Amino acid sequence: MKKNKVIVVGAGAAGMMAAGQAALAGAETILIEKMRRPGLKLAITGKGRCNLTSSAEIPEFIGHFGKNGRFLRQSFHRFFNTELCEFFKKQGLKLTTERGGRVFPSDGKAQHVVTIMTDWLKQCGVTIIRDAPVDRLLVDNAEIRGVGYGSRKLLGDAVILATGGASYPATGSTGDGYALVEPLGHTIETIRPALVPLIAAPEICGQMDGLNLRNINASLYISGKKADQDFGELVFHKHGVTGPVILTLSLQAVDALRADKPVELELDLKPALDDKKLDARLLRDFAKRNKEELSSILRGLLPKEMVAVCLDLTGISPQRLGQDVTADERKRLRVWLKNFRLTVTDHRPFKEAIVTAGGIRLKEVDPRTMESRKVKGLYLIGELLDLQADTGGYNLQAAFSTGFVAGQSAAAIQPE
Repeated sequence: MKKNKVIVVGAGAAGMMAAGQAALAGAETILIEKMRRPGLKLAITGKGRCNLTSSAEIPEFIGHFGKNGRFLRQSFHRFFNTELCEFFKKQGLKLTTERGGRVFPSDGKAQHVVTIMTDWLKQCGVTIIRDAPVDRLLVDNAEIRGVGYGSRKLLGDAVILATGGASYPATGSTGDGYALVEPLGHTIETIRPALVPLIAAPEICGQMDGLNLRNINASLYISGKKADQDFGELVFHKHGVTGPVILTLSLQAVDALRADKPVELELDLKPALDDKKLDARLLRDFAKRNKEELSSILRGLLPKEMVAVCLDLTGISPQRLGQDVTADERKRLRVWLKNFRLTVTDHRPFKEAIVTAGGIRLKEVDPRTMESRKVKGLYLIGELLDLQADTGGYNLQAAFSTGFVAGQSAAAIQPE
């Protein structure tokens, strides 16, 4: 029987998993990558630590993808976090589960994951072609025939497209896949940055550039109404804010800004204290340190980088002594600590986004196999699809799961 020939385009997490699985299933497999080295984006994920997956159960996992998450149910039932962890353990990678169920390599090195994947591909017998940007799909009568790059053609029985989204373009994710499939009849839901820092009051945030706050409650307001909230870590940067809580809320902010709706963030800097307890704390501090200046007293409540910002925005003199703080000033401080508001005016560009929102319309892809419903023998996986979750390992798991399903499905088709 003639051996099936599978071409995988894109050597990211999804593409490498797909290529290895296709080869293990008996197909002659070629992985073609536009960059000189495979796995460039994988090597920088999770701030270089690589949050591989989450220990959450399937229903919770799917929930992190919003309304489109149901598309992943069948992929997850075939290859999920348990199988992914076992896969890496068999390759000799030790794993650690951290707070929130986030799974990382124990050595904290994303590059180690890339090395393991590339070594595994060699063991599976996958041929890797590098420095080869695919610029066209070869299609005849709605059936895939291969790919073209420059003056060359590569023919095959199936093509798995895993070219990624448009985030971190320096790693090779420049949105090439959308341009390849749109002429074939696929619909591209508008792509935009997701898990991206927000631009907010740079004149204020710039004063706190680099300040990292833990245990903050951040609420997102769109057109004056509370849209969502998240609790955790926030980081100020010279243009605005980032950190896990901001990244989680960012897509809703991006979409609202695109629709010209006003967007605000409200930060509760003392979520463990209600108004009454916080007021009592302020009264106690002012009484105990009544001869000290307010700029010094507030260091017990705030990082030093925030004290000047707080006093400036509340209009209170830094030289005010604890014993001289009025009831109105104390109220202004309390309100600010619980309701620090920032107007969001924009978001950072694709090159700073962790993932891409939007992509190939899911109705045009078979979730059982990841095969295109427009072109026979073409498989579409990973960040190319209109799937995106918040932080926590969910997006990488989706890449590995869709890659697993596509690799096995492509290898199983009958070659002509």
